[in-house]
Amino acid sequence: MVRWMLSEAEGYDFLKKYDVPVPEYFIINSPEDAAKAAEKIGFPVVMKIVSPQIIHKSDAGGVIVNVKTAEDAKSAYTKILTNVKACKPQAEIEGVIVESMAKPGVELIIGGKIDPTFGKIVTFGIGGTMVELVKDVTMRVLPVNEEDVRSMVREIKSYKLIAGYREEKPKDEETLVKSILNVCRAFEENEDLIEFDINPLRLYEKGGVAVDTVFIFSDDEKKNDTEIPQVDISIFDPQAIAVIGASETPGKMGYAVMHKLATFPGNKYPINPNRDSVLGFKAYPSVLNVPGPVDMAVITVPSKSVPAMVEECGKKGVRIAVIITAGFKEMNEAGRRLEQETVAIAKKYGVRIVGPNCLGLISPHKGYDTTYVQRSPKPGNIAFLSQSGAIVNAVVDWSLTNNIGFSAVVSVGNQSDLTFLDYLRWAESDPHTEAIIMYIEEINHGVEFLEDVSRVAKVKPVVAIKSGSSARGRAAAASHTGSLAGSYEVYMEAFREAGVLSVTNLNDAFLAAAYLSHPKHYPKGKRAVVVTNAGGFAVLSNDYAERYGVEMIDLPKNVVEEMDEFLPPFWNKGNPIDLLGDADGERFAKTMNVLEKYDDLWDICIVIGFPNLVLSSEHFAEQIMTLSRSTEKRIMAVLIGGHEMDGGREILRANGLHPFDELETAYRILGRTLQSKFRVKGQGLF
Repeated sequence: MVRWMLSEAEGYDFLKKYDVPVPEYFIINSPEDAAKAAEKIGFPVVMKIVSPQIIHKSDAGGVIVNVKTAEDAKSAYTKILTNVKACKPQAEIEGVIVESMAKPGVELIIGGKIDPTFGKIVTFGIGGTMVELVKDVTMRVLPVNEEDVRSMVREIKSYKLIAGYREEKPKDEETLVKSILNVCRAFEENEDLIEFDINPLRLYEKGGVAVDTVFIFSDDEKKNDTEIPQVDISIFDPQAIAVIGASETPGKMGYAVMHKLATFPGNKYPINPNRDSVLGFKAYPSVLNVPGPVDMAVITVPSKSVPAMVEECGKKGVRIAVIITAGFKEMNEAGRRLEQETVAIAKKYGVRIVGPNCLGLISPHKGYDTTYVQRSPKPGNIAFLSQSGAIVNAVVDWSLTNNIGFSAVVSVGNQSDLTFLDYLRWAESDPHTEAIIMYIEEINHGVEFLEDVSRVAKVKPVVAIKSGSSARGRAAAASHTGSLAGSYEVYMEAFREAGVLSVTNLNDAFLAAAYLSHPKHYPKGKRAVVVTNAGGFAVLSNDYAERYGVEMIDLPKNVVEEMDEFLPPFWNKGNPIDLLGDADGERFAKTMNVLEKYDDLWDICIVIGFPNLVLSSEHFAEQIMTLSRSTEKRIMAVLIGGHEMDGGREILRANGLHPFDELETAYRILGRTLQSKFRVKGQGLF
């Protein structure tokens, strides 16, 4: 693989082909030529080193600005070469570029790189020498359209510098949008372009100019992704399951899996050449000896024996093999080769593989659990897909304590064959699944995954926890964009574009999934109205709404006047609507009636209650459900307190309206929900 970087002049020529404004320039190799070039361009000029080994020219002393005379140009040439030779003695010097000095303007950056998961991405934001310190940038996964670019420009925190700040006139936003679109087109049309920066692009009241560029190319042969076979989701509905390596010895994997499958309503076949029966079920020496068909095999034998077992599964006509066994590519090179051998055998026979090195599959509604978790989860409407078996273990145990059920639980393991993409398609088609949670370390086939998850998220909310947010372990980047757009940031932007709700902890993930599993799913917008019988929670609601990007509406005069007819004269006459601590069911009911009547004013109604002797939690929950049934808008219920509120919580859960028991958590999740559904202005990458 050969990598090369365009010189400054070549970068300018490249941009000119795509109608991006650049300065006039000359490449020179002597003090005398520097003077002539500067006079021809017109003073002042800027002079920079031209060297393929020097990317950040200022750091090497290779830039001198505001050169005003021919003599200054000669001196600048000599000084630049002296600086660079002292700083980078091994650098190859191709000359010095003399270019017209761009007048001051708003300094911006347009950059791009190829992400290993999602492909080509573009960044935009505030540029200049402080770009990595300020980090006011945003990002998109290509391709983009004009609407995408306009939203990029307007969502950075410093957009006011472009729109016009204080006495400054607005800058040429149309030129900026056109330039970004043209740069994106260049990136898409040039397959060997792998990374670039235009930093800064200076923007003026009229026009702009690209002042400095880095374009990195590579002749690395582009790998055509092999065609991803569509998974036949019927493989996840087996009628007969064999456990290869079944055992009667407690503590062994084959015992745990066989024990969990004992209640499976279909046929169970333990495979063990040394036993006639396992846990009361007739055992067979090989899956080939099983008299009837076998749809799924769970493999628990040592890794060196796995390829032979998969071969037997293929000959038997097994459709899916769940390989619990570890000792493959996660271990070493020998393990990687063993995994490749196993996959090749499976592919020869059309056997699909879960794992290896996984916990397995659980389908509570189908009645099978191929894992070794201590207790099987309850049936429910959330599909949980995890790249960590330990997290599956913990989550299943946690779900039983918190009365949460699952439609499916998947430990994806090494994803040697079936990947997140396949399990997502399974969850999409599953009638029991209303929401999907994914714990993700890495995604294979990112472009295809984004296409699918974008489609799925429109009908079934998808919540993701992505590990790897820390900077530790990131590879050094050649460009500013490379360091700004780390892998985690690209995942976050890809999820946001796809409509995936990204959270940072498991508790938030399940609360969000439970809330969004309601048939109405997402709110229709960001406008919120709050109803409560606690003044303190009303005040906190304002604080949390501002913190998490929830838009609190003002109540129109006619709505206030209508509520004046039945509320105490000293109610706060605003939003949040504080019904006061003595609010009874009637006061709540009349308020809900008004809100239902004027539900065109709001998108989310947040109803907050606490335990008191005036209104039972059950009656409070019924009032919330009455409003929820009477409007197409989303209701968020927050029942703060201990066991006194459990009755109301149960009523809400039974009706699919999962309540929150902590106020800030409710607003944080609502804010994340809105950000995944409606891109929030002023919230860029960081």
